[in-house]
Amino acid sequence: MLKLAVIDTSVMIAALLSGRGQSRQVLRLCLTRRCESLMGHKLFLEMEAVMARQELFRRSLVSSAERLALFRAFARICRWVEVYYLWRPNVPDESGNHVLELAVAGGAEFVVTKNTRDFQSSELLFPQVQVVKPEEFVRRMR
Repeated sequence: MLKLAVIDTSVMIAALLSGRGQSRQVLRLCLTRRCESLMGHKLFLEMEAVMARQELFRRSLVSSAERLALFRAFARICRWVEVYYLWRPNVPDESGNHVLELAVAGGAEFVVTKNTRDFQSSELLFPQVQVVKPEEFVRRMR
């Protein structure tokens, strides 16, 4: 059975900014279907908005057309999940709330993020969801 994960925007951006690294490996795991990523409306819009920031990618080796193609490929292979229940207040950073809610709604085992600290002070606990950095996720997928 495939591991279910929510891949946070921070991982997507890190993968596009670096020519190598664990964030890029997380995307490879998803694109090669070694794990299944969940996607929701809010996460999609957040990724789309951040990827449109040209100043963020000024030094990137990946062109805007290549970023768009990768994002489309990633979105196509994701399992889309509707979030019907909001667990608020929970994570101090609002962007973390919708990621955690997506994980709970979709039954994900993992939230993969560069910002694990954002989730450490959650008011509600969801023991079935592990919040991990990309390197930890890659290690667990071996």
